[in-house]
Amino acid sequence: QVQLVGSGGGLVQAGASLRLSCAASGRTFSSYAMGWFRQAPGKEREFVAAINWSVGNTYYADSVKGRFTISRDSAKNTVYLQMNSLQPEDTAVYYCAAGPVRSVLAGTIKDDYWGQGTQVTVSS
Repeated sequence: QVQLVGSGGGLVQAGASLRLSCAASGRTFSSYAMGWFRQAPGKEREFVAAINWSVGNTYYADSVKGRFTISRDSAKNTVYLQMNSLQPEDTAVYYCAAGPVRSVLAGTIKDDYWGQGTQVTVSS
């Protein structure tokens, strides 16, 4: 059974940084990508960033390029999202997810391959 446990959210002021973590277990993820998505109140869930687990290629939404960095620690089976220069528009529930690269980039991920979400709130 796949389990993705996200953590690290919080309440910060604009300009601050946070690092989200997603601990993965239950299968081998070497052929998968891990991604972060977010959903703000009243908005649809959107792609934030992804990393190809085996080769380390990274992908970012335009809105976070240059501010967010996704990385992985294979030994810990954990993916991180370092978020710098946070802005109020980054406020959302952030979810980690796993799947084939194409699925992660398209957001078409199996229900069982989502983490539980962690709240990020950025005050102005």
